[in-house]
Amino acid sequence: MSAVADWVGGVFLLGGALLSLVAGIGVLRFPDVLARMHAATKPQVLGVLLLLVGLALRLRTPSDLGMIALVAVFQLATAPVAAQMIGRAAYRAGRVDRKLLDVDELSGR
Repeated sequence: MSAVADWVGGVFLLGGALLSLVAGIGVLRFPDVLARMHAATKPQVLGVLLLLVGLALRLRTPSDLGMIALVAVFQLATAPVAAQMIGRAAYRAGRVDRKLLDVDELSGR
C-alpha cells in the first residue's frame, strides 16, 4: 500500500508542478492585468494544492500533515483576496480596458 501511495503522490506532485508552470507562463504571456491575475490565481492555487496532496501522500507523518494542512488553508484564504485587491487597484489606476468588461460594478452607474 505504501508503494501505491508513493506513486499516486508522485503523480500529484507532477500535476501540481505542471499547473504551476502553466500559471507562470500565463502571467508572462497574457496581455492585460485581469487575464494575468486570473492566470496567477486559478491554476496556481490548484497547482499548490496538488503539490500539497502529493507531499501528504509521500510524507504521511502527523506533524507533516498538520503543516501541509496549514499551508493549504493559508493558500486558499490569501490567494482570492490578493487577486481581488490586485484587480481593484488595476481598475482604479486605469489599467483595465473597460470595454472588455461584461459587467462593471465599480463604475458607480
